[in-house]
Amino acid sequence: MTARVLMVQGSSSSAGKSLLVTALCRIYARQGVRVAPFKAQNMSNNAAVCADGSEIGRAQALQAAAAGIAPSVDMNPVLIKPEADSRSQIILMGHPWQTLEAKTYYEKKAVLWENVTSALDRLRASYELVIIEGAGSPAELNLRRGDIVNMAVASYSHSPVLLVGDIDRGGIFAQLIGTLWLLEPEERALVRGLVVNKFRGDSALFSDGIDILEQKGQVPVLGVIPYLKNLNLPEEDAVAVETSSHGSPINLSDNIDIAVLALPRIANFDDFDPLKAEPGVNVRFVQSQAELGSPNAIIIPGIKSTMADLEWLRQKGLAEAVRRFARAGGAVVGICGGYQMLGQRIEDPERVESPLAGTEGLGLLSLKTRFVREKATFQAQARIRCSAGWMQGLDDVLISGYEIHMGESIGQNPWLLVEQRSGKSVSVTDGSLSSDGKIWGCYLHGLFANNDFRRAWLQSLGWQNRQSVSMDESFEHSLEALADGVEGALNMQLLTKIIWDV
Repeated sequence: MTARVLMVQGSSSSAGKSLLVTALCRIYARQGVRVAPFKAQNMSNNAAVCADGSEIGRAQALQAAAAGIAPSVDMNPVLIKPEADSRSQIILMGHPWQTLEAKTYYEKKAVLWENVTSALDRLRASYELVIIEGAGSPAELNLRRGDIVNMAVASYSHSPVLLVGDIDRGGIFAQLIGTLWLLEPEERALVRGLVVNKFRGDSALFSDGIDILEQKGQVPVLGVIPYLKNLNLPEEDAVAVETSSHGSPINLSDNIDIAVLALPRIANFDDFDPLKAEPGVNVRFVQSQAELGSPNAIIIPGIKSTMADLEWLRQKGLAEAVRRFARAGGAVVGICGGYQMLGQRIEDPERVESPLAGTEGLGLLSLKTRFVREKATFQAQARIRCSAGWMQGLDDVLISGYEIHMGESIGQNPWLLVEQRSGKSVSVTDGSLSSDGKIWGCYLHGLFANNDFRRAWLQSLGWQNRQSVSMDESFEHSLEALADGVEGALNMQLLTKIIWDV
């Protein structure tokens, strides 16, 4: 059996493709359709780990959850993880393949395309419907020759395409009609519907706009999707961080203020979504000493290039600001690359990450890190081994998360015992903390999604436990709200005809 396909492309990056695919996966799963997501090529440092240890984009893991299935590497065969402005690590079929300069990436098209088509074929053999996400815009004329993610995939799979525009940015007519006009005739014929996304206010006021789009584009408008607020769902890329990091306001109604350092190569920043979801907690992404202010805690997040971003911290004066904050008794947390930064020294003798052989860390934990070529990618379960400070009530509690890192760290006062990695039993210590417990870190992403752990740490900061939220319940509620909002806005009868040719 070969699944039907539907492709969602955008007039630009951040037009809302990822969340629309997420919504459609949930909508059709609720109808009893066996549906799966697919994105040929994703560029993001926000990654997820599948059960077998393979690495894919966070957006495809979210879409799989919406479809009610486990994520697999076939859903995102090519993941590009930027390391510098023009250099990226290429994750091919879930594992590190090569580190390439931008100018040489498209020379690898033949190998990449073979993996893309094979992965899509396998998904179509296993499901009834595959919803495909494009990347950026299909009308980037200078990139068309190397396309393996937009119209090339639509043409290969004979997929009908929905073209999405972001009206919140303005210029919706230029976005959608301009994109249509720049497509080749055979590509334009694949576009079967237009979607206006992120509309604020009464969509009935845009009825004349729909008429204009349909008249000039000669393609039906499937719907006007409202700007959906307060969805506790992970963002795909760092655009959201960049948007929120400039002059992030402090909400005086919240009793806990947490500053996350918005490092240039920040990764897996959805680690902090569970903190943001709690009432009375304000999470800000900051890039300067002025923005830092006087928070209750500072978090140094996961990153793609630890030593380069540590140098950025020094240049910005944030490295010394974090030290001053810690010396004054402030709470400082490091996750993954941020955990490496908290130590005494980082060594890279094989030049895995940087041209440098090593660098001094922030010196806040008795910890030394050494980079190795083998990348650790695991879904993980770990048991807390600490009976002091704010963790005393958590001793022997099992928490879950995932690991994505290329370093090994040895330090004093490890507080985690990893017992399972990708389904296999292990016994590996992780983490380090200061004698008073205020400064701590580990490699485990996703640990704040563990309700007891998150609440205990917040309470150590003085959080007044209002009506705390369950992350599982909040996540499911957000998926349902997203699906309801999209289903109510789209002409689902016409969409069904487009997909199944009925």
